[in-house]
Amino acid sequence: MDMLRSAQIAGTGLTDWRKLAQGLHARWLVGGFSAGARFVVAVGEAADAVGHHPTVSLGAGHVDLKLSSADAIYRDDEGTEYVVEWVTQQDVDLARRISEVAAEHGLVADPGAVSVVELGLDVAASAAVAPVWAALLTGDPEAQGRGTPGDEVRDDTGRVPNLWFGDAPDEANRQRFHVEVYVAPEVAAGRIAAAVAAGGKVVGGDEPGLTVIADPEGNTGVVCVDTEAAATG
Repeated sequence: MDMLRSAQIAGTGLTDWRKLAQGLHARWLVGGFSAGARFVVAVGEAADAVGHHPTVSLGAGHVDLKLSSADAIYRDDEGTEYVVEWVTQQDVDLARRISEVAAEHGLVADPGAVSVVELGLDVAASAAVAPVWAALLTGDPEAQGRGTPGDEVRDDTGRVPNLWFGDAPDEANRQRFHVEVYVAPEVAAGRIAAAVAAGGKVVGGDEPGLTVIADPEGNTGVVCVDTEAAATG
């Protein structure tokens, strides 16, 4: 099934969900663990009915869900097809059904609370270093390039953050590791302001949706927003 571009996702009207990194993310507030468990059971039944399932995290006061397809089709400018992890129509359809289930349970969504953390590593040759990180982070060599045309390391169990590689052939221009924080569009400005108030400084952000923050010692992280998909909110 073809992947959906961010602009297509923006037109779906999924007000409870936010597009972060490779997937759709949502949080519903629940009255307690058992109430959350009942919601998860209902979500599971809806997912079983269509043969597609979300990733679920259950806490005492919330249920977090992620939807993505491991077999989405991406075509580059030359028409070459790649199998990637991304949002497809089946994710949109199931997201809409899950929102209906949540409404039936009287639950309130908290879309601004969702976030995703990924790691970035500046390297000269990702193909050479990615096998080491795939083994170290996941113990699985297949994690290199899973769900992406590149060498990005992704653990299919979700135990560790995704690790992607930045192209930095010049040693002097490498920070090496940095953190990417994906947030909902409506909370990005507040997150950036909080970091600045805590002593950080905005030092970059030439691309839409990317704001680079440096701490007092010059270490940087990036606040990321999918601006094209922002209309989902």
